[in-house]
Amino acid sequence: MRRAITALAAVAIAGAGVLTAASPGTAASSHPKPTVVLVHGAFEDASAWAPVTRRLLAEHYPVIAPAVPLRGIAADVASLQGVLDAVEGPKILVGHSYGGLLISELAGRTADVRALVYAAAFIPEAGETAGQLNAQFPGSLIGPSTTHAVGPELFVNTASYPALFAAGLPALDTAVAAAGQRPILAAAFDEKIAATAPAGIRKYAVVATRDQAIPPAAERFEARRANAVITEADSPHAIASAAPGAVVDVIHRATR
Repeated sequence: MRRAITALAAVAIAGAGVLTAASPGTAASSHPKPTVVLVHGAFEDASAWAPVTRRLLAEHYPVIAPAVPLRGIAADVASLQGVLDAVEGPKILVGHSYGGLLISELAGRTADVRALVYAAAFIPEAGETAGQLNAQFPGSLIGPSTTHAVGPELFVNTASYPALFAAGLPALDTAVAAAGQRPILAAAFDEKIAATAPAGIRKYAVVATRDQAIPPAAERFEARRANAVITEADSPHAIASAAPGAVVDVIHRATR
């Protein structure tokens, strides 16, 4: 009897292993998962992606979240190009905010980019700037009353950070993010992007409906113009922290 029970338990464990392997987002798959490249925006670093990174790693996706120098579009694209060139195989590029400008230009210069995901991000066309795109629709709080310059670099005022980026998120988490923000060269917002993302690469956009850094109307307009598949999330600008599940769901769609 004991041997029979042991045998049945072994069969059950083996069966559970098969079910787990066949489920979406687990380690075993007949097709290797693409590498997901998470590109952060201005006033933050790669840790802003942490809730999304954790979920993707738990599903056995290869993930890299490189540090963006925030020195301007041309300089940042050149820096990230070296990172991407070292990644073999298919890639999904995911950009947040200013990071959307960068993945748009990188898409046409990088091998094996299968899809682009814009998470509360700019989706530019050649010759446009972030400042120009953000001024097309009302609703952005970014301006001289919410930011300050230290030499050529721009910071968000600590008191303005919650409203701009993280309304509704825990106050302590928001304070930590504000304290550790990374400045961007102010000139980056007036630098023109050199190339539109290729039309042949699939595009997905997650619109943050409570965004007060990039107006949601701007995110929708740019997504429609780019023929991106649009998903809306009840989120402030810090979408990776406020709605990581929505971002990961769209990444799943992009990988398929």
